[in-house]
Amino acid sequence: MTTRVMLISPATGSALRAARFDDGSPLDAAGERAARAAAGALPRTDRAATAPAPRCRRTAAALGLDDAEPVGALRDLEVGRWRGRSLEEVMTAEPEAVAAWLADPGAAPHGGESVVALTERVGAWLDGLAGDGGRVLAVVEPAVVRAALVHALGLPAPVFWRLDVSPLSLTELSGRAGRWNLRCGRPLTPAG
Repeated sequence: MTTRVMLISPATGSALRAARFDDGSPLDAAGERAARAAAGALPRTDRAATAPAPRCRRTAAALGLDDAEPVGALRDLEVGRWRGRSLEEVMTAEPEAVAAWLADPGAAPHGGESVVALTERVGAWLDGLAGDGGRVLAVVEPAVVRAALVHALGLPAPVFWRLDVSPLSLTELSGRAGRWNLRCGRPLTPAG
């Protein structure tokens, strides 16, 4: 039985606009308006999930996914002591650590989680869905979308950094028995 997993990246918030590592900040007013406007473009779903972060939960609510279940396995990449800091600030303070982090998917110089660990966590969730059948829609941070793609397509871990995920875009995976196919992300725009 084929399972379709649809991953929606959340609308923008203050951390994303400021190029900061997420600090749990919610959507800003513009992000909330954009998510509400995209609600009519959602595909049909049997189950809805969301990452536990406020930005994902608020995006899900604004999209009309009031029944979306928070799933811990879908949480964002944990960046340890870099949380809430801008990338520029971290690069200035710890250039070698940032270089190591970007070059080695197994590195976690921030004291948090490595890209490899994130990919394994998200991959376990994804593989747990394979064969269940139905359509699962989840609002998750861009890093989770990247990790799902690396796992599902069997890509080398360094490719993680080369995948761009736009706010309020939809990425679809479909599969059965652990074999996944990708339908590349499309923007969520109101039908018109």
